[in-house]
Amino acid sequence: MPLWPVYTGTNEPHDGIAKLPPPPPWRAFDGGPVLTAPDTTADASAVSPDRTHRAETYQATEQTVELVNAALYLRRPLLVTGPPGTGKSSLAYAVARELRLGPVLRWNITSRSTLHDGLYQYDPLSRLYAARRDRPEGADDRSGIEHHLRLGPLGTALLPYERPRALLIDEIDKSDLDLPNDLLNVLEEGQYEIPELVRAARLAPGGVAEVPADGGQRVPVAHGRVRCRSFPFVVLTSNGEREFPPAFLRRCVTLHLRQPDDRHLAEIVRAHLGEPDAYARTLIDRFLSRSGAGDLATDQLLNAIYLARSADLDTDSLDRLAERLMPYLGQSAQNDVF
Repeated sequence: MPLWPVYTGTNEPHDGIAKLPPPPPWRAFDGGPVLTAPDTTADASAVSPDRTHRAETYQATEQTVELVNAALYLRRPLLVTGPPGTGKSSLAYAVARELRLGPVLRWNITSRSTLHDGLYQYDPLSRLYAARRDRPEGADDRSGIEHHLRLGPLGTALLPYERPRALLIDEIDKSDLDLPNDLLNVLEEGQYEIPELVRAARLAPGGVAEVPADGGQRVPVAHGRVRCRSFPFVVLTSNGEREFPPAFLRRCVTLHLRQPDDRHLAEIVRAHLGEPDAYARTLIDRFLSRSGAGDLATDQLLNAIYLARSADLDTDSLDRLAERLMPYLGQSAQNDVF
């Protein structure tokens, strides 16, 4: 039987992803051969202490749980907007951990990012060097294209894995104007081509090349074409610095995260640092009273509470330190007084 919700927000890992219902007919994919997703520990960069802690302590709201499940059911990207420090990127790690989706694939967007960067990187110069270099008798020939090409995070996420991979496309609003539109066809079709491998397919046995994917795993790519089987869980984050084209928005499930209220803030503090004491509750109240005048991030509050607990300081010194740890993030706020 189908399971709702698949993602519960309880931070307890489970295999409920196997109980997703079949996708809508227009979102069904049939890529192959089917690949087994790597274990969470297979990519050291994806299991850093910071990312692991955020995944274990993420506090999802009811709305977040609903829209994550909508994205999973519909096989659509999840566009997460909101002020800095509201947990947009942490959400991808929390969902991947609870649903056992393996290491999170992360693509950090800049103004110079292109679709090609996310799909794969090819180094023709290293291939030319390998072709010219003398190799010992019996040594492997490393001049083939597959030895100088590596799939990027988006390209890896669209491989035909048996269960969805988690892909974080972070700060999509910082991209060039063309990138959201360039993503449309790839995310809609769930597939892409690698022209260099398409041209070289006739040279490989059966047209299959073994290509390294993000994280180091080598995967077969037949005839230079990649098509997903389980559409990845894609989280695109935005700080709201720009608007997106309607065609892009209608292909996403949109979740807007707001600054947490007092109850949610207390839950966040409890998850990270244990039960808030009297001074921590005072800091929570001050944080909330100031949040209407400018952008503040939850981790600023966590830093202040941690130091208040750990440092042997009097109340006046703690107040001064907390003030310096929680400045407004933007320049527009007036009268920045703690």
